[in-house]
Amino acid sequence: MSGESVKAWLAQHAPDLNLIDHSRSTATVVEAADVLGVEPARIAKTLAFKVGDEVMLLVARGDARLDNALCKAELGGRPRMLDPEATLAATGHAVGGVCPFGLSTALPIVADTSLLAFETVFPAAGTQTSSVELAPRRLADLIGARWVTICKLPE
Repeated sequence: MSGESVKAWLAQHAPDLNLIDHSRSTATVVEAADVLGVEPARIAKTLAFKVGDEVMLLVARGDARLDNALCKAELGGRPRMLDPEATLAATGHAVGGVCPFGLSTALPIVADTSLLAFETVFPAAGTQTSSVELAPRRLADLIGARWVTICKLPE
């Protein structure tokens, strides 16, 4: 169902984007980067978490890590990652295919400015073997994301 909801969402909102089914696991940043032949940073990972009582999504580059101090300053609290069951319930997507497209529930979405380092990025597309390629600004526009700086990059 998750893959179908993404296909339907993309057909309605971005029919020019091609859903890429790799027939191999892209469930982790490392696997996705390997399958796509790109650096892990270009994978646009989507994380589901709570700040206080509010569930939200973050889309960030694959090698970025949430920074608790930046989150508290920007979002008003410390993020708490959702477990796999809560993630599925909130998004309609299982872990490994979580993406900001075709959500089962309307959620606030933030996009970390770390994505802006790349011409294009690869978010998942609802399954553990699929993705799409698009420019970070277009991604944020399509999903109604607010730009934030809440991640730190590896040294």
